[in-house]
Amino acid sequence: MTYKHLTPNELVMIEAYFQTKQSVLTVSKIFGRSRQTIYNVYNFLKKGLSANDYYQRYKENKTYCGRRSIILSADQQTYIQKMTAKGWTPDVIIGRAEIPISCSVRTLYRLFKANDFDITKLPMKGKRKPNGHNERRGLNENSNGILRRNGLPKKMDFNQVDQNFISAVASKRNHIPRKIIK
Repeated sequence: MTYKHLTPNELVMIEAYFQTKQSVLTVSKIFGRSRQTIYNVYNFLKKGLSANDYYQRYKENKTYCGRRSIILSADQQTYIQKMTAKGWTPDVIIGRAEIPISCSVRTLYRLFKANDFDITKLPMKGKRKPNGHNERRGLNENSNGILRRNGLPKKMDFNQVDQNFISAVASKRNHIPRKIIK
């Protein structure tokens, strides 16, 4: 930013110069500021107000600056919470476009990071692999890893597992939606 705002100390000094009836040109040369900046303060002080009042007005006006925060409607929030509980990722939630959500995928991830939504409900748990992790390659090994994350541990004997349990895990895996690419 090329323009440096007046500090409270500078405002008090300008007020002192105003009361001693120093010219705007003199004060602007002392501070190395534009005459218009000093005129703005002088005109404010001519109304009978103080440098502190000027600074308080400046702080109040600064609250209106910047980007407005994203506020999702209650319907959108409940929809996002419901879908993350089902195991959907934020890009799938927005990509499916079942209901319109008034933010982008990146913003939705930021809302999760800012704890507006429960980050522990997201299906991905980070990139770090646990200690002793063996890298698996190929389609079958990848499928096995996915099944292990859904309740089928590595040492489980499938001969002793009920068919309904395996069907339930397979159904859960097969009904996770994919993002719709437009």
